[in-house]
Amino acid sequence: MITYTFLQQYWWFLVALLGGLLVFLLFVQGANSLIFSLGRTEEERALIVNSTGRKWEFTFTTLVTFGGAFFAAFPLFYSTSFGGAYWVWMLILATFIFQAVSYEFQSKAGNLLGRNTYRRLLVANGILGPLLLGMAVATFFTGSAFVVEKDVMGESGMLVPAISRWANAWHGLDAVAQPWNLVFGMAVVFLARVLGSLYLLDNLADEALRPRIRRQVLADTVPFLICFLAFVVYLLTKAGFAVDETGAVSLVPYKYLTNFLEMPATLVLFAVGVVLVLFGVVGTLVRPTFVRGIWPAGIGTVLTVVALFLVAGYNGTSYYPSTADLQSSLTLTNSCSSLFTLKTMAWVSLLIPFVLAYIIYAWHAIDRKGLSGKELETDEHKY
Repeated sequence: MITYTFLQQYWWFLVALLGGLLVFLLFVQGANSLIFSLGRTEEERALIVNSTGRKWEFTFTTLVTFGGAFFAAFPLFYSTSFGGAYWVWMLILATFIFQAVSYEFQSKAGNLLGRNTYRRLLVANGILGPLLLGMAVATFFTGSAFVVEKDVMGESGMLVPAISRWANAWHGLDAVAQPWNLVFGMAVVFLARVLGSLYLLDNLADEALRPRIRRQVLADTVPFLICFLAFVVYLLTKAGFAVDETGAVSLVPYKYLTNFLEMPATLVLFAVGVVLVLFGVVGTLVRPTFVRGIWPAGIGTVLTVVALFLVAGYNGTSYYPSTADLQSSLTLTNSCSSLFTLKTMAWVSLLIPFVLAYIIYAWHAIDRKGLSGKELETDEHKY
């Protein structure tokens, strides 16, 4: 029999999977941040823009789906974070709107701002998008300043969370004051740049660009590893937000390390993910003919992010802790939708494999051969 607890954990896993796919697809942002540093000529810059332009809809759609899944399965998180920390989410949304506008208008006739202005907006999205998303996810471990007031009775007579309010006037921008949020955000930025370079190496048939792309992989891998390893050490040694059988939240030393040890499958998932990312990067650096590093690194990214989400929410852990009022912290139990809603959506979620199959088919159809300057000249739809 499918229980309420199972459905809560099932939907957290789906949210984690969507989060992992989103971070992987941030290779579009990562590659865009390199438009001017990798592209020395107009043709090279056009190649980079048109290469990522074929995939940007995947990233944007996944971002919207990620937010939609959170809203449907865990509405109290949506109302608390998206409603309280709205400056962060508005900035994230704005950068992605700039991205969409930049792709569509940079080559339009009568463009008064100039093509490079829109490309600079793509670079801004390539840096700010991953940075802000990374910082938002980091608050799952560091906490945010909000208060949930549970003093209103619902129509069914059950005591339900009715009001979420931010405890300060910064409305999410206070996340910048937490240095570990910034560290994780920078890790996501450099990971996106690494994935972006690996994607361009696989997607572009341009021999002049490839040596520069390989050097860029190394240049971004070093700061990524420094930031990522620093955050992992911090995570494994910090106190975490544990939830007992009554729903009370308390700080417990080494909680996230304990979660890894008590959920060995998650630990294996995390380890395999990290190894695959390193395999994709190292293989690219040591083998001049190896251009498929995006695939092991991309799969590894998804697995690693999924593992981090599971550690944040499973095993009696508050996935969105409150630094203003510990007992306001959100858990899978106190922030989820009703049993009926979760069960109904679970049936709809069975369509996910078919959607993924379509995405894979569309991706393969788009990338049947590497993009080159000659092909770009004959392409009817260019960015």
